[in-house]
Amino acid sequence: MLKSERHARILEHVSARGAIDVTELSRLLNVSGATVRRDLQHLSGRNLLRRTHGGAVLGSAGLELPVEHRTEHCRPEKQAIARAAAQLVPVGAVVGMTGGTTVTEVARVLAGRGPLTIVTNAVNIAAEMVQHQDVTLVVVGGYARTKSYELVGPIAEKTLADHHTDITFLGVDGISTAHGCTTHDQLEAATDRAFADSSSRTVVVADHSKIGKVTFAKICPVTDIDHLVTSKGAPAGTLTAIADTGVTVTTAE
Repeated sequence: MLKSERHARILEHVSARGAIDVTELSRLLNVSGATVRRDLQHLSGRNLLRRTHGGAVLGSAGLELPVEHRTEHCRPEKQAIARAAAQLVPVGAVVGMTGGTTVTEVARVLAGRGPLTIVTNAVNIAAEMVQHQDVTLVVVGGYARTKSYELVGPIAEKTLADHHTDITFLGVDGISTAHGCTTHDQLEAATDRAFADSSSRTVVVADHSKIGKVTFAKICPVTDIDHLVTSKGAPAGTLTAIADTGVTVTTAE
């Protein structure tokens, strides 16, 4: 297993459970305790977690993992979600795309499906899409967030307010009926809301780990979205509650 993969799995487990010890990580990753301790020291130095005697805990409430540590998390699920979500887009549509690893997978599927316009604030998505001749690319400017590779803030919101998309794919860090769609950053939340406001149809793409989860900043209530595409393993009760608000819910196979 590559060092980057170990780091991603360590952060995934600490994020999900709040704390983890060296012995458990050593068994989980099939590496020595010394290797785990070096990994924890490296991640602690980047303020992604906090070392404790014998293990590590979250550095702060609501840890936001950088994109490079989220790419492989639930990737087969995200790819299944992307295939299902792409079916919602007619040829020639103007498509809004926020940042996020699941939205990135949607962009990759759409890139091979004929002419369309993509409007995005995610520089990683833009870097991939600019290579495709059938894609007309519009990049929304703004303040750059290093953890999500997104351009956010008033410049982005003004640009989106002056344009219209047929469908927007919205990446979220959590979605529930009580708290709506949420993310870790206030500026990002406001820009995501501007994407939804400028679109005829808003589709949230989120793997099962985001369903029922709540993070710091509210993007919008669930009643402001039209469709949720998720993966197997999402809490059935939460999906039913979301569907009861009038949102179409699709579970990708």
